[in-house]
Amino acid sequence: QVQLVESGGGLVQPGGSLRLSCAASGFSFSMYVMRWYRQAPGKERELVASISTTGTYINYADSVKGRFTISRDNGKNTLYLQMNSLTPEDTAVYYCNKADSWGQGTQVTVSS
Repeated sequence: QVQLVESGGGLVQPGGSLRLSCAASGFSFSMYVMRWYRQAPGKERELVASISTTGTYINYADSVKGRFTISRDNGKNTLYLQMNSLTPEDTAVYYCNKADSWGQGTQVTVSS
């Protein structure tokens, strides 16, 4: 069955960086568009970034453009999200997504 396991979240100070990873299994990872979503307390889940099967096409939410970088390693079946210049507004649970499948999420907290 499809499994998506996120890791790399944690507590970081404003201006800091984190790198999230999503280990995928149970499907042909290289054949699917992959996405990162996030959900802050009291808010709806929002799309953060998406990446095409080969990484050629990438899109970002306006709120993270220039700060976050999505990437994938099809040989390792892993999706990444490099997050720089973090602000408290980036605090959320971050989810890896493939079509209608979701990981359990990883908490990112940006606070001094």
